[in-house]
Formats: sequence, C-alpha cells, structure tokens
Amino acid sequence: MLALRIALRYLFSRKSHGAVNIISAVSVGGVAVAVAAMVVVMSVFNGFRYLAESKLSRIDPDLAVVPAGGKVFAGADSLAAVLRGIGGVASAEPVLTEQAFASVEEKQMPVTLRGMTRAGIAASGIGGAVIDGEPFPDGRGALLSVGAAVGLNVRPSTGLPVAVFEPRRVGRVNPSNPGAAFRSDTLEVGGVFQIEQEEYDRDLVVAPLPVVRRLLDYDTEASSLALTLAPDADFAKVRGEVEAALPDGLKTLDRREQQADAFRMIEVEKWITFMMLAFILAVASFNIVSTLSMLVIEKEANMGVLRAIGGSRSFISGIFANQGWLVTVAGGVVGMVAGSALVLGQQHFGWVKLQAADMALLSVDSYPVRLACGDLAVVAAAVLLGAVIMAAVAGAMAAKKSEGVS
Repeated sequence: MLALRIALRYLFSRKSHGAVNIISAVSVGGVAVAVAAMVVVMSVFNGFRYLAESKLSRIDPDLAVVPAGGKVFAGADSLAAVLRGIGGVASAEPVLTEQAFASVEEKQMPVTLRGMTRAGIAASGIGGAVIDGEPFPDGRGALLSVGAAVGLNVRPSTGLPVAVFEPRRVGRVNPSNPGAAFRSDTLEVGGVFQIEQEEYDRDLVVAPLPVVRRLLDYDTEASSLALTLAPDADFAKVRGEVEAALPDGLKTLDRREQQADAFRMIEVEKWITFMMLAFILAVASFNIVSTLSMLVIEKEANMGVLRAIGGSRSFISGIFANQGWLVTVAGGVVGMVAGSALVLGQQHFGWVKLQAADMALLSVDSYPVRLACGDLAVVAAAVLLGAVIMAAVAGAMAAKKSEGVS
C-alpha cells in the first residue's frame, strides 16, 4: 500500500526536469488517443449493425423454414398446410429461389428468380414496395426489382415480355444443340418494386410459383417456407411449435439468421479493426517505457534514501511497477471517457454527417454509432493487459537500478 501511495505521488508531482513532464504527458496522451479510437471505431461498427438490424428486409419472413442441407426440399405445399394450423402462424407459403438468365430484346442480365404464391407476395410486403405497375399482377405477371427493370430496360407500360432461361435440371444435353440445354418461359412485367436494400433491388425477379417450378422441373419442392406470425404471437413459443412439427432435415431461421452473412461480415471487420487498433495501443503503451526509464533515473537519489532507511529492492521495484500501470491506466481511463463522450454525442446529436449527391437516397443522414458496454469491457481488458506489461517492465528497470544504489 505504501508503494502505491509513493507511486501516486510520483505520478502527480512535478518532475525536476521539464522534459520528463512533457514525455509523461505525451505517453499518457498516446494511450488515451489509441483507446479513444478503439471505442469510437467499435461503436461505429455497432452503429452499422444496429442500422442493419433496424432495416432488416421488408420482404424477409418472420420465420423461414429451410433445408439443413441442399437447396430444396419436397412436400413443401403439404408442410405449409400443416404449419398454417399452428397458433400464432398467420401465413405459411412456399418459396422457390434460383439463379436464372433474363432477356428483353437486346438487353440481357443474370437475375435471381423467386417463385412465390399470390398469398406469399401479400404476406411478404413486396406489393407495398411497388413503385410502378400493379402490386399483384395476374396470370403470368412478374414483379421486377428496380435493378432488374433498369438492367433489362423494361417497365409495365412497355408491354415487352421478359424471357427467362434456366439450365435443364434433368435429362440429357445434346452437344449439337446447346439451346436444348435450357428451359425457357416468358413473363409479363406486372410491376417494379424497390425495397431499398441492394441485395434485393439489384436483380430480383418475383414470378408465379408454378412458372418457376415448371422451369426447374419441380412439383412440390421449395427452397423455403415463408412464415408470417400474428402481431401478438409469442415468437419463441411459435418457433418451438414449428420446429416440433418439422420433419428431419429442416430448420428454422429468424430474420437476423436469414441475413447471417451480412452480420458476420460486420463482426469480422469490427474485430479485425480492433486488432489493428490494439497493435497501435501496444506501440503507444511502449512509449511509456521511455517515461519510466527517465523517472527511474530521476528518482535514483530517492532510491538511495529508501534503501538507507531499510527499503528492500522488491519494495522499490513495487513503487515503479505501480507507477507503470498507473500511467497506462490513466491514459486508458482518459481515452475511454473521451471516446465514450464522442460516441454519445454523435449518437444523440449526429455531429458527423454523411455526404451524398442525393441525400434522399440515404436512410440516415449521420454516421450511425452505438456504445456497447461489452466493447468497453474488451477495451478495458486490453488496457489492463498493457498495464500489467508496463508494470513488469518498470519493476524490472527499478530493480536493476536499485542494485547499484547503496
């Protein structure tokens, strides 16, 4: 305890050499800046994750039943009928999704073809996102995302059909007639929708489920079942009942799990950035070594006095070990407070704005940030690890210096 009190006095007292004061301030400032950067950057990634969660696709179902392995499963229609009978399930509709090739006159592009029932379109909310044409086209009408409509240069008013091609899934291919390797069909453009999510607005084409099944040589197969729950349904309870009714080989996904790749990418980028900033923190922490070495030299006379009155080498080493972790922790605390203040200010006042040629295209006008207690704990752990290392280095330097002091 006495060693800590002496270390605290050394920390706040004015040094006899002005350079030591300056170097000490710079060392603490370096740690503080690195720690503040870690807090701010991790909060930015939290903000983007929060934004992604708040903007989860309007067309992703509340709960999706998908195969645990493979692309499709059979008996989707009968299973959907069973699941509709579960309390809390408002609708259960089969969905069949596959990559395809679309063509309108000279315009061609790969598209994501999604077969859905009329009830499935209504439950998904795609109809409410239609910006041109009919939300529920009849017959062979299809709904094109804005990206597919632009890429094919087609809209409902043009009256041009969209030719869709799929490789034959079954049967033999005649090398002398490559065209026979594809099945094709034509779709009328009933409407154009915009979800404001790039993965759907880029190339999605929603067509009647029977048309897509015929193209792919399927009967009752589906890629998934889209389940919409009643507003007052207990999600966990309904999910449990749905999973109990599923045959082997099928599983359920909530909305976040359906976008697992996007969230996984955000987390990977976040922690890679954290490791890079942790390296910068390590470099800033080792700048403290110069401060501690100069302090050891400056306090050489004090060491002699302490040795003369019976202070052991371990006691003297403990003083400077405490000094090492105090300097590191002081910088860390300043950095965490400053970083947290900046994040909370941005979170509530939106100081840093996003820039774009057309601000109407942005869903937010300022950088999204969210302060997370878990991230602060991780940063604090990194600071404490640096403090332990600095304490060991300072104690070793002081012990070696005290050996020559009588």
